[in-house]
Amino acid sequence: MKLIFFNFLFLFSLAATAENIVNATRVWPAPDYTRVTIESSSAISNDQMMLQNPERIVVDLKDIELNDALKQLSSQVNRLDPNIKKIRVAQFNPKVTRLVIDLKALASVKIFSLKPFKEYKHRLVIDVYPKEKDELANLLKQLEQKDNTQQSNKSIIPEKNRSTIVAIDAGHGGEDSGARGAKGTYEKVITLQISKKLKKIIDKEPFMQAVLIRTGDYYVPLAKRVSKARKIKADIFISIHADAFKKRKVRGSSVFALSEKGATSAFAKFLANNANEADLIGGVSIDDKEPILARTLLDLSQSATINDSLKLGNHVLKEIKTVNKLHKKYVEQAGFAVLKAPDIPSILIETAFISNRKEEANLKSAAFQQKLSLSILKGIKKYIKNGSSIAFYTEYE
Repeated sequence: MKLIFFNFLFLFSLAATAENIVNATRVWPAPDYTRVTIESSSAISNDQMMLQNPERIVVDLKDIELNDALKQLSSQVNRLDPNIKKIRVAQFNPKVTRLVIDLKALASVKIFSLKPFKEYKHRLVIDVYPKEKDELANLLKQLEQKDNTQQSNKSIIPEKNRSTIVAIDAGHGGEDSGARGAKGTYEKVITLQISKKLKKIIDKEPFMQAVLIRTGDYYVPLAKRVSKARKIKADIFISIHADAFKKRKVRGSSVFALSEKGATSAFAKFLANNANEADLIGGVSIDDKEPILARTLLDLSQSATINDSLKLGNHVLKEIKTVNKLHKKYVEQAGFAVLKAPDIPSILIETAFISNRKEEANLKSAAFQQKLSLSILKGIKKYIKNGSSIAFYTEYE
């Protein structure tokens, strides 16, 4: 009898241990889509259906009990979210928790699971895309805003002297917070702040316009960052980051270009590997990969583009050193996925070490961010004037 009782307790404890619990929920609104993330101790099996009149998505979470983390979904929806009106959560039956996502317009949904990675457990990701999705229109709006402020100058600007378009990529975002400073500063926050400042000062320049690849706190897959820059026919691509290293004393700014042959140092390889893990952290469906460009196109243009990237990087590095100590005095190279546009000079700027207490404080400073942004602009302008192979910039001052 005692043995039977012991076995019952053992099986009961196993059942309790195996229970799948939702630990956290998050909602990330973005111009192109809205992401709902449900993090749990084990993978969540689910059913879903689309319903109309009104438009809504129903997702049934199997073997999931309604708890406080799930109840918080309702309050996480931003009223300015372009896609989701509200989220309702309820215990549909003892073995199913139901999510009803009320939509603002016709939409499509993509639901996929992510395995545990670094600090994250299992994640169920629900991406809501508007049916009339126009990614290019969202990007062009940024260009139109500057055009509207310069209508009076258009008559005296020769047609061939179109503006230099600079794509500014704020690293990380959304699920991917990037590195974290000693005092808890998130890299994704710093990179967006600097990117916005850089865009603002670039847009004040004649014959220059900037477009932010990421405008808020959401994740953009690495390949999508490249494709966005190419869709707007960007002339320059700048990716903004902030290093972290296990040794807190390490400090300094760095500039990187793409390498066809391998990293120029172990540290460059380390940073590239970290940066390239972003899709695993940020969350990308296996069918979200951009089509691979023809190998011949890559072979014919990549070497020339890397050469231009190195020229751009050198000009920017020389200006950054007037603002902050350099980690390396030359442009390093590694296989950064975000720098792989075959036809756009592209550099990645590690603005400073967020893991260094002094540099973390600098990165949080609006004054430092402004100085850094101005130095990047100066480097870009010197590249355009002296180093660019693009013919129509010869008349730039």
